[in-house]
Amino acid sequence: MKKIYKVLATATVLAMAALPIAANAQAVPPAAAHKGQGNITNQVKKSVPGTMGYITDFVNDKSGTWIIVTGRGLAATDQQEIKLSISKDTKIIDAKGNQVQLQTIVDKNKAIKAFYNPNITKSLPAQGSALTIIVQDNDLAGIDGTISEVTKQGILVEGTNLYNDSEETMLLHLDPKAKIIDQNGSALKASDLEAGMSIRAFYGPYVALSMPPQSSTNYIRVNTNAENNDQEQAAGIDGILTEMKDGRISVSGKPAKAGDLEYVVLAVDGDTKIVDAGGKSLTAEALKSGLRIEAEYVSVIYPALPHADKIVVSDTSAPKVEGTITTSERTSKDQVYINVGSDQSNDNDIVINISKDTQVIGLNPDEKLEPGMNIVVFHSPIMTMSIPAITSAEVIMVQADN
Repeated sequence: MKKIYKVLATATVLAMAALPIAANAQAVPPAAAHKGQGNITNQVKKSVPGTMGYITDFVNDKSGTWIIVTGRGLAATDQQEIKLSISKDTKIIDAKGNQVQLQTIVDKNKAIKAFYNPNITKSLPAQGSALTIIVQDNDLAGIDGTISEVTKQGILVEGTNLYNDSEETMLLHLDPKAKIIDQNGSALKASDLEAGMSIRAFYGPYVALSMPPQSSTNYIRVNTNAENNDQEQAAGIDGILTEMKDGRISVSGKPAKAGDLEYVVLAVDGDTKIVDAGGKSLTAEALKSGLRIEAEYVSVIYPALPHADKIVVSDTSAPKVEGTITTSERTSKDQVYINVGSDQSNDNDIVINISKDTQVIGLNPDEKLEPGMNIVVFHSPIMTMSIPAITSAEVIMVQADN
């Protein structure tokens, strides 16, 4: 994602520390929809989490409308990246409360603040429901990198642009009110910044085209454990590959150990070792939806998408069906009747058993499966010979249009 920034002379940027910039840490969400003109910033519920940044992925099709917002949490515990479903109840407005079309935000690549339901999934990225999206007046940029030098002018950071993946070096001047926190959300002082620290910083909208480029920042998130490599932790998952797309796989299953994720999206490339159960090497073309796999990856703070180091493909797969949940007298507690194909025939319909091990993706923790929902189910290959057949659900994916 390419950004165009306003340019200042080098001498001008040295005075930026006295100016507020777009990456403001004091942002708070509106308590309700605001009709007409006027600033809505102070109509807030401080408990509502939010993420400020750009829409880095956008889906609007029969499965529903989703966005991925990448940036920084408005509070220390909020998400740096989150996948949000957009519904008819989502308020999309500018800073004055005027309604804005989501497609316009995407087309113009505008910065946003996205506020969402606190009930989010334990996945990477986390998933939830968008409550309010507020379009920002100013642009901003982000960099993931390492402090190479600390000077009286500021900090010299070498790293990668958060939104276009280009390598860059930036001299960042600290705003006097700059918010500096560690990976746990604890406040730090400017004097705590040292060369070698791994950070995520936001800057702009003004950038001086000096050598190196300079800008002002008022938000820095520091990984104080970088020197111990604690930001990289071996993790694993044993489950079902639910989707393979654009060099990414979605896996849902059992975490290898406490603290690992039950659902994760992994990057797969030439460095990923892919083998079958006997250790024979496979290519990425062998990865198909429904396969049972064991994936090892490194859980990292930056970037948000972890890399699959090793994938072991099982000899078995989980059958997949898609349909609509339908009310039926043939089900008992912890069972769901599925109209497979969402058609008028019931010859291929099934009843699925739901247990504590069944993973449901696409619902908030306070929601439940209900009649009328369109779902995709990966289930056990073992089925009864009855009509309808009965089997056990392993993964249920609720389609976003519900």
